[in-house]
Amino acid sequence: MPSNGVKTLSPAGAIQPTGTWSLGVRAGNFVFVAGMRGIDPATNALVEGDAARVRQAFRNMQTVAASEGASLCDAVRLVVYVTDMARLRPLVNEAQVELWGEGPYPPRTIVEVSRLNQDDVVEVEGTFYVPAKGK
Repeated sequence: MPSNGVKTLSPAGAIQPTGTWSLGVRAGNFVFVAGMRGIDPATNALVEGDAARVRQAFRNMQTVAASEGASLCDAVRLVVYVTDMARLRPLVNEAQVELWGEGPYPPRTIVEVSRLNQDDVVEVEGTFYVPAKGK
């Protein structure tokens, strides 16, 4: 861990970054997960279908957060980028119900953008509260 106390995260089973960025970092009691897309970690390729891609983006975020002991219920903020709000927001909502259950759900911002990397349809990033063990 660097002297500033920020730990870079690259857990087993996670996707491989498509550029010069980290999957996430731990800073104190918080885990910050970079924008995750609908990439299958086994193949590092986009999964087929919008609903599957949305679920996979959340699962990829979950993998990074879980590497530091966080569950999706530890999310304190989500930001979701979609390329078509009308078509994709309902799929994001469905994925959250599927993955979180009945709630409560973390605060979320959802933004429509004109384009995402590799022409994906969704990207999700999260901040998680995970107190360090023994503190």
